[in-house]
Amino acid sequence: MFHTRTGILSCFLVIAFVLPSSAQMDCSFHQMMNVPVHRLLHHGWIELKDNVTVLHLNGTAYEMGYQQGVLLRIEVQEDVRACLDFCNQRGFPYQTLLTIWTVMKPLLPQPYLEEMQGIADGANVSFENISILNFGLYTALNCASFSAWGPATSDGRLYHARSSDFPLTARDPLTGVYLQENQLVIIRKPTVGFASFAPSFAGEVDCESGLNDHGIMVGMLSSWSHHETYHGIEVGFRMRMVLDDAATANEAIAIITPNRTLGYNYVLSDGNIPEGFALETNANKFYVGTWNTSSESTQPFWSIDHVVRRTNMFIDPIMAASQRSWYNPRLLPLISIIFGMNPLGNTSMSAAGPWVHYVALSKGIQQLWGSLNLTNAMALLRAVYLGRTDPRFRLIQLAKPHTTIYQIVACPQTGDILISFATKQRSAFENPVHAFNLFDLLHESERPFS
Repeated sequence: MFHTRTGILSCFLVIAFVLPSSAQMDCSFHQMMNVPVHRLLHHGWIELKDNVTVLHLNGTAYEMGYQQGVLLRIEVQEDVRACLDFCNQRGFPYQTLLTIWTVMKPLLPQPYLEEMQGIADGANVSFENISILNFGLYTALNCASFSAWGPATSDGRLYHARSSDFPLTARDPLTGVYLQENQLVIIRKPTVGFASFAPSFAGEVDCESGLNDHGIMVGMLSSWSHHETYHGIEVGFRMRMVLDDAATANEAIAIITPNRTLGYNYVLSDGNIPEGFALETNANKFYVGTWNTSSESTQPFWSIDHVVRRTNMFIDPIMAASQRSWYNPRLLPLISIIFGMNPLGNTSMSAAGPWVHYVALSKGIQQLWGSLNLTNAMALLRAVYLGRTDPRFRLIQLAKPHTTIYQIVACPQTGDILISFATKQRSAFENPVHAFNLFDLLHESERPFS
């Protein structure tokens, strides 16, 4: 990521002393007047590891934001323009996005507002545009995820896997840079809260998924419902709140389930127990279950011993009633997909598509059940998207492929992580896999600065 520019960005202590423009200073000088610029940037730095950009952020919310804004100024500006153009093409013009943000902003915890202000100041971008970048891209997420532990894995440890399905078409209309070209890993050590690893775009405070240093991993999946509202905390910030504040699964569930907004699924893993959970939410109701909760085996869905998994549809019957007319999505799936039968929520997406995806993912898990580990869980994700686990999903991939912007597998107990990223024209499942360890990366963040 940032392959052609990382050499410039790596000079982090040189560019660290670039001051924001006078216009930006006017809007935030009250936050900076008692904080020297060198302190704001002193513990923010970038490195290139295995050809992946890793951004280290340390400090208060504003300090972390300012670090990111200065160190990734060009990329943040590109991502803002790409996001605005992408959302507009999908029926969310700028004024609509601002209206949504006006509704959501009062409920967002103050530190995240301060962090976005820091990015805006450091990158010379308006606060409103940074805010839109941090929620606008969640209009287009399809995903697949699972958590496996105990007898399902080769060593009893918990492994959490997620594929982030996202169009590879979003790009900056000014420079032509695609959004996926500005992906990176953020290692975050806030003054208040837990340290974490999260795949991100330049300019993000929120995130889709990540792992914190207390063994909690979480990821979200869109699951459209008729019961939705914007009067709540946007899902990406909920994910960030879990990483910052949850040391147990119960604490994470307590963050995810109040102030619900749109329809979403979540896969949550607690490496300390170890155990995985599936959550389903809309504006009115929520469901929490694990592998042997009765809803997980309501036909045509079926449970897998010590595994929870989700694609983009509700499984719990009560939740499903808020989403689609027919609970059973498997009837004539290809015809249903073509003609948009049994749509999810207010979309034109047929429930049959996520059903075939669910079957393809489930078959792959069952083939490796009892031997799942970090390496073959990543291979499983790739095999699903290459159409090797179910012929119907292979047909879908040939006709209208699910492009993946990243795929990640992690062991919350050890901090070991495998991740692949999309490039300009290739999905993540077609690209090299990179290995990291959360605790090793955090140790690097503790290195002394001269």
